[in-house]
Amino acid sequence: MDYILDDKDQKILEVLKEHGDYTTRQIAKKTLLPITTIHNRIKRLKKEKIIKKFTVELDNSKIGKGFAAYILFSANLPLLKQKKKTQYDLAKEIKSFDFIEKVDIVSGGTDLVAFLRVADAQRFDKVLLGKLQLVEGIDKTQSMIVIHEG
Repeated sequence: MDYILDDKDQKILEVLKEHGDYTTRQIAKKTLLPITTIHNRIKRLKKEKIIKKFTVELDNSKIGKGFAAYILFSANLPLLKQKKKTQYDLAKEIKSFDFIEKVDIVSGGTDLVAFLRVADAQRFDKVLLGKLQLVEGIDKTQSMIVIHEG
């Protein structure tokens, strides 16, 4: 049976989405809930896998990853079938590159969408033409450069 979120859970999750580093005391102050309630609810939300992980949001320009792009991939399905590979295998292979942050299998005119971050356009050129387009099973790519992150 699926876990049903109540108002207390929702309040806690709203605070954590913006402030994942808050202590239970800080969350309690923001939500006006007792600290023990916060502690027990977070523990349960983690156990139920509603909270999968805590993470950080980086200033990518300060760590040499100021250039971002989405890459749309069309898979060569006959080749994948011949090589006994699936789109899941292809997604896993693309995700293995350190500059790839996320890969999704999608429907429509595109088979996979990846999000990547690199230092600049020159590095993007190298990874797109020298690595991504050479992955066995990729038929073609289309790039969408991020000009503003929201």
